[in-house]
Amino acid sequence: MTAKQMLRGAVAGLALMAGAGTVAAEEITVGYFLEWPMPFEYAKVKGLYDEEMGVTVNWVSFDTGTAMSAAMASGDVQLSVSQGVPPFVVAVSAGQDLQILDVAVSYSDNDNCVVRADLEIDKTSAKELEGKKVAVPLGTAAHYGFLKQMAHFGVDLATMDIVDMAPPDGAAAIAQGAVDMACGWGGSLRRMKEHGNVLLTGSEKEELGILVFDVTSGPAAWVAENSDLVAKFLKVTGEANAMWNSGDHKAEMLPVIAKDAGMDVEATDETISTFVFPSVADQLSAKWLGGGAQEFMKGVADVFVAAGSIDAALDSYENAVNTGPLKAASEM
Repeated sequence: MTAKQMLRGAVAGLALMAGAGTVAAEEITVGYFLEWPMPFEYAKVKGLYDEEMGVTVNWVSFDTGTAMSAAMASGDVQLSVSQGVPPFVVAVSAGQDLQILDVAVSYSDNDNCVVRADLEIDKTSAKELEGKKVAVPLGTAAHYGFLKQMAHFGVDLATMDIVDMAPPDGAAAIAQGAVDMACGWGGSLRRMKEHGNVLLTGSEKEELGILVFDVTSGPAAWVAENSDLVAKFLKVTGEANAMWNSGDHKAEMLPVIAKDAGMDVEATDETISTFVFPSVADQLSAKWLGGGAQEFMKGVADVFVAAGSIDAALDSYENAVNTGPLKAASEM
């Protein structure tokens, strides 16, 4: 099965499930990533979401944003924290009625592709990747970054053996020498780097227009029925981000975040130091949800169409962003 066929199958399944029902808002389930440390985890552990929202919040971890989309389509998950924009775009382009609710984190240095060290391939010799085997989590931010980097270096994708692998599996594969290149993020990316090198740094990727940020997302119908609950969720997240961004609570928050992320404190500090958590005001600005994110999503979709990864892009992704709950949260 080709990479395109695998991704098409996934998005077709999402489209079929998109009509699944919602659950009553007496308790909700929220998706997140392990080894992806963020301030919201401090609030999660301290029970601040349950307290503010007046419901029981259940948390479930995922390996990829595409899995988050499937869980939201089936009704098993109501909100996803830190879903990558590319998997969100893949789902929405396939007809799943999801909405972006906030900008969770920006992290251009924490999502990348690693080339096996013994190949001695860097940005000056990237064409040598033609004919090589690469592990890529399809439909994710890492997939988008991979496509953009290969286009920049003029690497012919048709010559490559592209295997769909979640980042933990990709990290294991490059360690074993089973693949020549692997793409991923977080703890998996750190493990990949033990066996190879990146082609471009975060700042170099940004110069090429490869923005890397995640969002909080949810099914549009459920959000419409529970807008006040969503606003309270975003309020707690925003307060946790502000607490972290102040720099005054690191000693208190870092160990809690590390434990919840399934990481040691040193690795957590190393990872979270590369993250940017925009304030609510910044998120509502033109750079992000005031227009920038919508334009970026269109660009992501067009790249996926050109690569043959999805069949078609939407004309516009304006309706895929709902700033109502975030604005309400800023006024609470």
